[in-house]
Amino acid sequence: MNPNLNKLHPYPFEKLAKLKEGIEPPAGIRPISLGIGEPKHPSPEFVKRVIADNLEKLANYPTTKGTDELRQAISAWATTRFELAEGALDPARHVVPVNGTREAIFSLVQAVIDSDRPATVVSPNPFYQVYEGAALLAGATPVYLPCDGTNNFIPDFDAVPESVWRDCQILFLCSPGNPSGAVIPRATLTRVIELADKHDFIVASDECYSELYPDEAQPPEGLLQTCAAIGRDDFARCIVFHSLSKRSNLPGLRSGFVAGDANVIQGYLKYRTYHGCAMPIQNQLASIAAWQDEDHVKENRAAYRAKFEAVVPILREIMTVDFPDAGFYLWPQTPMDDETFARELSAQQNVHVLPGRYLSRTVAGHNPGENRVRMALVAPIEECVEAAHRIVDFVKANTR
Repeated sequence: MNPNLNKLHPYPFEKLAKLKEGIEPPAGIRPISLGIGEPKHPSPEFVKRVIADNLEKLANYPTTKGTDELRQAISAWATTRFELAEGALDPARHVVPVNGTREAIFSLVQAVIDSDRPATVVSPNPFYQVYEGAALLAGATPVYLPCDGTNNFIPDFDAVPESVWRDCQILFLCSPGNPSGAVIPRATLTRVIELADKHDFIVASDECYSELYPDEAQPPEGLLQTCAAIGRDDFARCIVFHSLSKRSNLPGLRSGFVAGDANVIQGYLKYRTYHGCAMPIQNQLASIAAWQDEDHVKENRAAYRAKFEAVVPILREIMTVDFPDAGFYLWPQTPMDDETFARELSAQQNVHVLPGRYLSRTVAGHNPGENRVRMALVAPIEECVEAAHRIVDFVKANTR
């Protein structure tokens, strides 16, 4: 077996299951899960119809590169959404459809890392655990940049030692952030690109929450958008990940894309040809329909907006919690340690949240997730409001 498998940490939800072993919530109180970021809003009916109408495509092998029509739909969406120059994002050279961003993040690291020389993969902390696992299995060393309230949950890239950048082959960004929802501004993205040019690494921006934002007039900046703004129309050293899972409530479709630097995309496509993970044709057709429609996405944003506006004022009675810049998570501070909070909240109120330390690593004695929990407002609004009231009751009963 690959010895690097022994370096992998248990996934956060494995830790959570172990934490809650032996718990028996009170009878008669329905469970409400805020722990897993799985969208619960209805999937678009028109997408379901496309799949149902194309089941005969099950008889056809899909190509790794995807159909021209899908890549064109992705390119058209990204060009409009991120204000790119017409024709800059070439569907044939800059775009690869993927089976969800999790698979894509993992496989891109395997394709990019040169393990014959020192290799680090730098990521925010807290982070999506696939960044770390992909690095370890590619033979690279993860490096974690703290994201806490002192820096608005965005890494201080200028505080990173030159020695880290010297060996860096990939820098992961997550904007809007998981779990904080923080959006990295253009000036910081520009600085990151300057660092990538100076030290020759790839900037890989995970933007799967980019379409969930509170103000219709202010969508979050994307890395390719920053490239366009500074005249970097070749997207050199820049790669982005996007998904239909959160945008369109289609986590089971496993559909997203990777786009950016044509040289990186070329090598990545070669890797995927052997990797064997082409998107089924009926899913590609459904994805085209989803990328070409914005009405259902606006409805989705409105539903999340209503939940945040209902829940945050309730929780503020007993804890420090802010509206996120974007995304569907809350990242509140807890009045007791995060593991105790999560376990006892489950035991007493049958409400389930994720301890913040499970999303982070302790570096130099500091874990940015300690004394925070991640709450995913994915349940129906009535359940989210009920959960908030139960959390208030829980905190009042346990902090007297």
